[in-house]
Amino acid sequence: MSCAPPPPGRPRVTIYVSRTLNQHLSCATVFHDSSEMLSVDVFSPEDLFGSPHRSLRVTSVYLLRTNRPPYHSIPPEHISSVLSYPHQVLGDFNLHHPLADPCCSLSEREFTISTRYFDPALDVPYHLLNTPEVYTRFPFTQPRDPLS
Repeated sequence: MSCAPPPPGRPRVTIYVSRTLNQHLSCATVFHDSSEMLSVDVFSPEDLFGSPHRSLRVTSVYLLRTNRPPYHSIPPEHISSVLSYPHQVLGDFNLHHPLADPCCSLSEREFTISTRYFDPALDVPYHLLNTPEVYTRFPFTQPRDPLS
């Protein structure tokens, strides 16, 4: 199963749910006000992943840069939701922050903008799963073989 935001606009996120998972759990798509954000709520008749919870939300986000505050297409408070069950947020935030990259040299503006997203997430508390200095985007120097 795959989900993407409906028109209007050009969707920039999608979530794929394997058929195996979908055979054992119920999934509901949650659309947001932006085509750059989409969630799937997962429900189980039993506890999920050894936790006491029977539901989980997974959110996919793609932040576009803008010239207006908060300088990205989705305000930080829309991403770091407080839910009564686990919530995992994945995506391309187009942000740099010392927590994710301690060696990155940031301008004061970059730091201020990224802090608007990182601080509320840490206060909820969300935890950064990426290993600092290990990037999630890999530059490919050679064309990839589409059959490999």
